[in-house]
Amino acid sequence: MNTTTSEHDKLWDLIKGIKFGMFTHRQANGWLRSQPLTTLNQRMDEGARLYFFIPRQSEIAQWIAQDDQVNVSYASPGDARYVSVSGGALIVEDVGRKEALWSPMLKAWFPGGPADPTLALLEVFIHHAEYWDVTDNKMVQLVKMAKAALTGEPPPDMGEHRKLNMP
Repeated sequence: MNTTTSEHDKLWDLIKGIKFGMFTHRQANGWLRSQPLTTLNQRMDEGARLYFFIPRQSEIAQWIAQDDQVNVSYASPGDARYVSVSGGALIVEDVGRKEALWSPMLKAWFPGGPADPTLALLEVFIHHAEYWDVTDNKMVQLVKMAKAALTGEPPPDMGEHRKLNMP
């Protein structure tokens, strides 16, 4: 089932505000490796893409050239928001998009700015997403978990859990 616009918006609402995503990719030896990357988007476009800056000669750039399947996971335990997205990754040569996503804070890593030759724009196309969003406050969650522990029954509705296939 493909996502609707409202599901797409809900996914972005859960991701935005979480500064770092754990970017997971497969290494040459087959092992999975995760690294924190800063999501650059201020919104998710209609193509369900996420953007990150990485060093052009990084291991990430080398490994996704061999295997472009990646995962990015986001967690905000204080808000009980969790998101996992899977998809394909590639390096994009788009100077205009680099300029649009650029922030002066990035100058510490890429002193040449958006035109820095060592700067690569990593684009992740989301194919599948899954999220967990607990809307109850902590006290209500604790009461539900305590009741479940006492009765041996699973706790009732602990929030929204969805799986989405992106277009």
